[in-house]
Amino acid sequence: MERQDFEKIYEAYKTDGERRAVVEQGMIEDQASPGQERIVAVRKNEDGDLIAFQTHTGRQLDYVTALQEAKAGKLAHVDVFHKYGRDILRSEPDGIKENNLDNLPEF
Repeated sequence: MERQDFEKIYEAYKTDGERRAVVEQGMIEDQASPGQERIVAVRKNEDGDLIAFQTHTGRQLDYVTALQEAKAGKLAHVDVFHKYGRDILRSEPDGIKENNLDNLPEF
């Protein structure tokens, strides 16, 4: 098998995975628990760090409040993990780059 075949096979695998992730994400979005809000926009500081979030209902949350609400299960499709001695908010890993917090529109 030539190197080009390996690359074509891998690219086809990635493309198929991305397509499936979009379909699954559409199903997941519809399955958000009642009372949960989705983050639809972010605010960044001059260094590009996320500092605030806007939900689909229009609420704007500072970083600490968003962490608290995510831990309480009030925000859909985000995870909180502990690294560098602090809690960090991130999108659930779903294979879709467009819905990563860092890629959402800014408000």
